[in-house]
Amino acid sequence: MRAKPPRYGTGDVALDERLVELLDEVGATADRDQLLEILTSAVLLAGDQAHRLDLKITNAALKEMRAAFHMFAPYRDVPKVTIFGSARTRPEDPLYTQTHDLAAALAEQGWMVVTGAGPGIMAAGTEGAGREQAIGVLIRLPFEGGANAFIVGDDKLIEMKYFFTRKLMLIKESAAFVALPGGFGTLDETFELLTLVQTGKAEPVPIVLLDTPRGSYWEGWQRFVDGEVAGHGMISKHDFSLYRITDTVEGAVGEIEGFYRNFHSLRYVGDRLVLRLHAAPTRAELDRLSEEFADILDGRIDRCGPFPPEVAGKDHLDLPRVVLRFDRQGFGRLRSLIDALNRLPSAPARPSPPPTAAEEQRIVEQEDRAGS
Repeated sequence: MRAKPPRYGTGDVALDERLVELLDEVGATADRDQLLEILTSAVLLAGDQAHRLDLKITNAALKEMRAAFHMFAPYRDVPKVTIFGSARTRPEDPLYTQTHDLAAALAEQGWMVVTGAGPGIMAAGTEGAGREQAIGVLIRLPFEGGANAFIVGDDKLIEMKYFFTRKLMLIKESAAFVALPGGFGTLDETFELLTLVQTGKAEPVPIVLLDTPRGSYWEGWQRFVDGEVAGHGMISKHDFSLYRITDTVEGAVGEIEGFYRNFHSLRYVGDRLVLRLHAAPTRAELDRLSEEFADILDGRIDRCGPFPPEVAGKDHLDLPRVVLRFDRQGFGRLRSLIDALNRLPSAPARPSPPPTAAEEQRIVEQEDRAGS
């Protein structure tokens, strides 16, 4: 009796079976559905007679992602912060010192620091974090000399050809982000990160736009966004809640760690959004929050226990949680709700550890299984 055909196959039952046999031969036992679809895509590309350039892009992207996943894997239980900024910032620039001191402060609190591994702000972040706490995701460019001296030759350094795969890895593993003044690349990374969070493609995270005292870069950026973007109705004023502008290391660290004071993580269970916390709000606090955030709710915010998919996956069953029906549009308001939960009198006095990439991956895997 033949196996049930895959939901995404080559269209040739015998060929699909040979791909399954190939997975058997290499000893693949976990996530076989995903591996089978990757193999299927390669076979379909062959059948499409895809252009060589298309194949080269696919091949390089897949190889780069595989190598980066492998490099990050040993550090998935360590919280990470990604720092963006200009490659042209000189060591004598106050921005360099600001970045160095920020990375050192975060490393002291147990964070690993991820940068683009090049010169300028990237070198400052790597130097400040120290080699043991630094991860580098380098872009290969003809006019730059490779990785900075603070991470060159390290096992935690990966080099990439494409900006899109590099941005994926700079964003995917981190639980917090800091952007320093920079050029097109820095603005591209910052706007993409904001877009992902604004649209719900990435979970809410602390995003800090850091300058030096009396610096004008992010203030000027804010004037443009306020006047030319929000002013013409292209974003909501609530989207300003997605990030914080500061000119001090203390302000940046406080924003990052304060985000995880009470909030731990979130996941969707059907049409309900579950927020895992470190301390349960009181009934009176939930009454007030339900009224304050009624514009993004269908109903009210209530306390709840773990839902069956969470129990099945042993998904932070010890944490208290609240549940709400969220409109899945007002992500700026959702960020404000998280901030309000962090400020509650019932919240812990000290910041709590953020969820690690390994924990977030486990949540994604459980949601995939629930939806399949």
